[in-house]
Amino acid sequence: MRLNKFIASCGACSRREADKLIESGRITVNGTVPSPGLSVSEGDTVLLDGKEIKAKASFTYLAYYKPVGVTCTEKDVHAKRTVIEDIGLDKRVTYAGRLDKDSEGLLIMTDDGNLIEAMMRGSKKHEKEYEVTVDKDISGDFLNKMANGVYLPELDKTTRGCKVTKTGKRSFNIILTQGLNRQIRRMASACGAEVVSLKRIRVMNIRLSDYDLVPGKYRPIKAKDLEKLRSDCGLE
Repeated sequence: MRLNKFIASCGACSRREADKLIESGRITVNGTVPSPGLSVSEGDTVLLDGKEIKAKASFTYLAYYKPVGVTCTEKDVHAKRTVIEDIGLDKRVTYAGRLDKDSEGLLIMTDDGNLIEAMMRGSKKHEKEYEVTVDKDISGDFLNKMANGVYLPELDKTTRGCKVTKTGKRSFNIILTQGLNRQIRRMASACGAEVVSLKRIRVMNIRLSDYDLVPGKYRPIKAKDLEKLRSDCGLE
């Protein structure tokens, strides 16, 4: 198994983060600093900052309702409340696809680095669905602009086409297949409106409504949902 995949499978981090650990020299294999692309086998000793990491026998998979005001980060001295502090588990889990502090809704929390890597792979166009309210009445022109792709000058990117459905005078649902920084807020602003509230209600096949959650609470992902999630990510 490639070293970065092994590190992720141990729940230490995602594969992308594992590559950074390897490049920074924080990983050793059998007492030596590995070269890029190294593979490891059973019996090899892998250390992170001098401490051995081992393959996990099982993983944790949670559906968590992030409240407004909680920051998606593991450590931040400037954050009043972080996701990890809010959940309060005695093990390391992290998220696939962050929500900004002013947004709420569904986060998939897990210590399965391979799943996180697969969910975050933008080329696979995995869907995330949101309920959004803005500060102005919504016109057909606004919906068309949002759906057909919006140029975001601050990121120098044009968003992918997406599905947008009006749900009220000032509210709509939007399904994205990419995850640019503060994407929906930037898109709405570029189309002449500001987001008042934003809630993620679905990540791929996992729906917030199926888990009877209130802000700040979590539940284990159901076996049938997890099986489909992993299958859709190409892990089964």
